[in-house]
Amino acid sequence: MSTRQHICMLAAENAAIPGAKVGGIGDVVRDIPPALAEHNATVSVIIPAYGQFHLAEDAQLLQVIPVSFMGKTEDVAVYERFPQHESGICNYVLHSDLFSACGNGKIYCNDPDNEPFATDATKFALFSVAALRVLQSGVIGQIDVLHLHDWHAAFAAVLLKYDPEFNDLTGIRTVYSIHNLAMQGIRPFAGHPSSLESWYPTLKYDKTPLVDPRWDDCINPMAAAIRLCDLVHTVSPTYAREIQVPNDSARGFHGGEGLERDLQNAAKSARLIGIINGTQYEAESNLDMNWSSLINQIGERTKGWVNNTETARKVDKLANQRIMDWQDVPEPRHIVTSVGRLTDQKMALMLHKLDDGNTTLEHILDSLGTNGVFVLLASGSKELEQACQKVAEERENFLFLNRFDADIADWLYANGDLFLMPSSFEPCGISQMMAMRYGQPCLAHAVGGLRDTIKDNIDGYLFSGISQDNQAADLLERLQEILLQRTNNPNDYLKITVAAKNKRFTWQASAKSYIERLYS
Repeated sequence: MSTRQHICMLAAENAAIPGAKVGGIGDVVRDIPPALAEHNATVSVIIPAYGQFHLAEDAQLLQVIPVSFMGKTEDVAVYERFPQHESGICNYVLHSDLFSACGNGKIYCNDPDNEPFATDATKFALFSVAALRVLQSGVIGQIDVLHLHDWHAAFAAVLLKYDPEFNDLTGIRTVYSIHNLAMQGIRPFAGHPSSLESWYPTLKYDKTPLVDPRWDDCINPMAAAIRLCDLVHTVSPTYAREIQVPNDSARGFHGGEGLERDLQNAAKSARLIGIINGTQYEAESNLDMNWSSLINQIGERTKGWVNNTETARKVDKLANQRIMDWQDVPEPRHIVTSVGRLTDQKMALMLHKLDDGNTTLEHILDSLGTNGVFVLLASGSKELEQACQKVAEERENFLFLNRFDADIADWLYANGDLFLMPSSFEPCGISQMMAMRYGQPCLAHAVGGLRDTIKDNIDGYLFSGISQDNQAADLLERLQEILLQRTNNPNDYLKITVAAKNKRFTWQASAKSYIERLYS
């Protein structure tokens, strides 16, 4: 092994490439390579081009590689983006027409319920075999570690194990990172155009390490990578422990999502390792605003939003009216904020109905009353969007901004008094780190990475409970305590804000753990 390790990452997203990000995995794949480079590593990141990312002016065609896939040869072109070899970081995109199966620039496809993951699984099955051919070609140089991110890259572990064409790569150390355990990419072994035997018709495999624990006629790429890779990595230590137990729907607890036995086995063999993600602490621009400036800025920003549907126009019309109304009121005593995706993971507890028929969200707004406001910047599930919109129509102290807007997100992180993060589960979480960076304490569910990043009553606040009813009750009780603290003991609250702002979760610290615990 060379003194300077060469790590190759395969992933579906890479936020270093404009447009190549949907979720947090893109941020990780962008941010960890520079930190690893500071530890004397070279990092090559490979993603599909999705019909778009190879067309940029800075893209340089390196090689066209023939790849055997679905019984025929696909020509896959290797492009390097913004080459800066002296930095130790290289970004590559692979182009084939199959990578843009759902439209140019679209990273993920929405398939019908009776064929989940069909289009994506085919796309990423090609990506895995193509990436391994790239490694064999030598076009990116010799590598020491192959780091696979989520199920999208997991087929590479299957091919390394069972395809003799890749025997020359079997000495490479393999690491598998779990970012979203709920998405596993399950497809049939055979009998469908999107199936293992359709993708790799000559592959001779042992079904046992590949089979889904629940459906014995299906391959589970995530389970296969957990079983086959040298090490399995999660993005926080607490989450690594939580996923070793089964889900408990009665409690609203998300555990191993059906893969708990595989994760227990990985832990018993010291192959399961949790390392907390980091965030950036670059020199920050001054985002502090008074109430009037904050509301005016949000109002100016929302005026430029394009509404493509009648529903969107209705939602934004109400938001703009609420903003105008708020411009004429004094600064609230309490500004509660939240930024995130509208998914069951993020919002189930907020929209959970309590005994009186009202949701947790409605009780939060009751607690704030005329002394506080709640601003939610979020989009996602249409059902959850409609539920939030209904509450916004009825409660004058609730502003629902049904988008993701990076500038507004930063303004909310920097100018709120309390950030809510009531996730049902949270592998790591980034929003709490962003809010803390600006000195906004968080009220968060004591799970996963939230528990690893927030110390209760020191630099933030945590709630818990053995059922959704208990969790909602504890959240509301903690909220009342915080509002009273801010009103009656402002110095105690100020200490928590200072501690939150001084807390650091750096990618440099994460990279050091990667080198020592994953790559050595």
